[in-house]
Amino acid sequence: MARLRDIVLDCAHPAATARFWAAALDDCAVAPYDDEELARLRALGITDVEDDPTVLVESSQGGPRMWFQLVPEGKRCKNRMHLDLSAPDLEAEARRLVGLGATVRARFADHLVLADPEGNEFCVVPQEG
Repeated sequence: MARLRDIVLDCAHPAATARFWAAALDDCAVAPYDDEELARLRALGITDVEDDPTVLVESSQGGPRMWFQLVPEGKRCKNRMHLDLSAPDLEAEARRLVGLGATVRARFADHLVLADPEGNEFCVVPQEG
């Protein structure tokens, strides 16, 4: 049986988008750059990690990793798949995420629809329990 390993988001600015999601999600961080990874980037002609075409966000809780990869085309339509985040206070979480760079797209009685700085939609739903 297959297991979910990675969630990959296409984007125009992988480093900035990865930082948004690392800050948006509990216990997540952009993976540190070790000497080997920096050497690999230099071999590609990349001297600034802000220009890294593939940036990894990892969870300290062992959940799926998130990869942010550079693509030449822009986002053109509604996502066919999206993430649902849960929070105990939807409005407080929306304010926090907007402060990180998200935008609120729609409000419903039981959830909010937001978009990250690249326009990728996601929902915030009530935390269970």
